[in-house]
Amino acid sequence: MTGTTDTASPRHDPELLGQIVVLIGGSSGIGLQTALRARAEGAEVVLTGRNADRLKQAADEVGARQTAAFDATDSAALKRFFQDLPEPIDHVMVTAGGPHYGPVLTMDSAQLRDSLAGHVELGLEVARNAIGTMRPGGSLIFMGDSGSRRVAPGVGIASAVSAVMPPFVAALALEIAPARVNAIAPGFVDTPLSASLLEDQLDARRTELTAKLPIGRVVTPGDVAALAVHLMTNTALTGATYDIDGGQQLAF
Repeated sequence: MTGTTDTASPRHDPELLGQIVVLIGGSSGIGLQTALRARAEGAEVVLTGRNADRLKQAADEVGARQTAAFDATDSAALKRFFQDLPEPIDHVMVTAGGPHYGPVLTMDSAQLRDSLAGHVELGLEVARNAIGTMRPGGSLIFMGDSGSRRVAPGVGIASAVSAVMPPFVAALALEIAPARVNAIAPGFVDTPLSASLLEDQLDARRTELTAKLPIGRVVTPGDVAALAVHLMTNTALTGATYDIDGGQQLAF
């Protein structure tokens, strides 16, 4: 008599069933992967982005409920977007924008202000506009940057920007409770943004990280998306910044 072992993975109910997730900057990279992950967990998704053509392509791939093409740093456009949402939402994730690297002394005053205030100002505007449309149990997720936390040549103002996000997120979480606020701080993630920043150095960076990181590979947008969905569904998590870098801070 021979027995069989059931090796099938246990099934679980979709954790975001019936919820609406808004991705500010959801047309590519981490935002798009988070939209796909949220959809797999039963959510409806709303995507925004600057490029209308790329946004449509992403929406078709995801099966988005709604899209809106606008610049998220335009506070008036951002306000209109949230005012025009046809029904309450549950979660908002902001991936729009990117890090600013380069020597501090080469920056003019406007560039310095934009670099230091950009992510915080965008987060604040999103919070102000989203909180009135959010159902109980909702959350906000912002992006930080663990890769530039250590001061090093070439990082420049990015180190100061990465230091600002954790206390901002913690303070905001207290102010908008019981809605929750968290941030994700990636190291290098293999995205189109990374490709645009590194250009012909991209392959060398991938090779270096694969060899040195404790996980033996680079971090992908899917890795970050998995963390983002966990932050949406775990209602005990608020006011914190979560590093996801494959051990980059340990290895370098």
